[in-house]
Amino acid sequence: MTNDFKKLIVTTPETEQRIRDGIEQNRKGNFVLKFPKEYGGKKVQVKLKNHKFRFGANLFMLDEFIDDEKKNGIYREKFKDVFNLATLPFYWNSTEPEEGKTRYHKDSERMYRRPAIDLCMEYCLENGIEPREHSLCYTYAYPEWLVGKTFEEVKPYLERRMQEISTRYADKIPTIEVTNEMFWEQCKFEFYFKPEEWFLWCYDMAEKYFPNNILAVNDGVTGHEVDRDKYYDYVKKALADGCRMDMMGLQFHMFFFKEQYFEKTRFFYNLPELFKLLDRYASLGLPLEITEITIPAYYDDPEKEEEQADILEKLYSLWFSHPAMDKIIYWNTVEGYAYGAEPGDMTQGENYYRGGLLRFDMSEKPAFKRLKKLIKEIWTTNETVTVDENGSASFRGFYGDYEITVDGKTYTVNLDENDKEVML
Repeated sequence: MTNDFKKLIVTTPETEQRIRDGIEQNRKGNFVLKFPKEYGGKKVQVKLKNHKFRFGANLFMLDEFIDDEKKNGIYREKFKDVFNLATLPFYWNSTEPEEGKTRYHKDSERMYRRPAIDLCMEYCLENGIEPREHSLCYTYAYPEWLVGKTFEEVKPYLERRMQEISTRYADKIPTIEVTNEMFWEQCKFEFYFKPEEWFLWCYDMAEKYFPNNILAVNDGVTGHEVDRDKYYDYVKKALADGCRMDMMGLQFHMFFFKEQYFEKTRFFYNLPELFKLLDRYASLGLPLEITEITIPAYYDDPEKEEEQADILEKLYSLWFSHPAMDKIIYWNTVEGYAYGAEPGDMTQGENYYRGGLLRFDMSEKPAFKRLKKLIKEIWTTNETVTVDENGSASFRGFYGDYEITVDGKTYTVNLDENDKEVML
């Protein structure tokens, strides 16, 4: 890894201006609060309480710290302190590890990094966090009891699963991620490698059981090699074939060995090229979401942790500025508890990258502090305005839920691009 952050991030004055302009134009609006005329001259406090834009992470470690129960409380507090969206683990091999025996109920038998869905839903509801389903038809996470079956044999089980999830959660979870990671090289199901039929069937069934939800597709970004961008081409063809997709998810895991890091991230940390990539995906006509992010630090070292925070700030700012973007979701909040390794083993699996926002001991890394500052201090609205003689108080602010306080009274209002004038 380089010690020089400038060698990792490539940008231009034009790119930085586009980021600033994009945030101003796409995330903020001019609002007028209307009061009775006798309110003229009164001071009004306007404070953003929750962004319309969704900032999230996976919720896979909710109450999962069995090595140190104190960490469970810290995790609960830190998560809600920053995020207003949570990705929930709907992996089939964890929601139904044995045929007919599901793990949705909050008191289900514990499974590491797979908290019961109802427990996650309860936490989200209590804290005003939007839950996100991940993933309905993720073939790599099909349960072992299905291995060896053809797609025709799998269909009735999968339709039953959709109906089951729809009945329990369709009215509670806005976004349903239908398929995930279509182009992995390893899978236990032969039909995975000829996905056209089952891919389209999954979306047809999802439309049947989730008619009022956002249906999302999700996969890793393959980079700037346009002629080999399988994901873009596949979604383009599926849309042309009449497949209903409502949102396109893009993964940004920087899962590269230390010695490959600079070479492999040259494109992903090149901000002008990254804008081109997002513009290209947006040309398909679907809203975009960054669904899975890992920015590695690799070392328990202050300099590397600061570098991780610097990169996070640059990428989040670009993503937040893009008009097609709807959500940004980091992956592992706490390092040392990631996929593919024992807790605390920093040499194996995703732990190797030290890509968390919190350290293993739950202390805040610079990346966590930087993200919190962006969301809670920089990209926020908290100001006092005065009601004019006509009973109007005008301000410009970020879209979202506001707390409006005037004359000892407090109102809660939602302000977005459709709410230019609000009567109070």
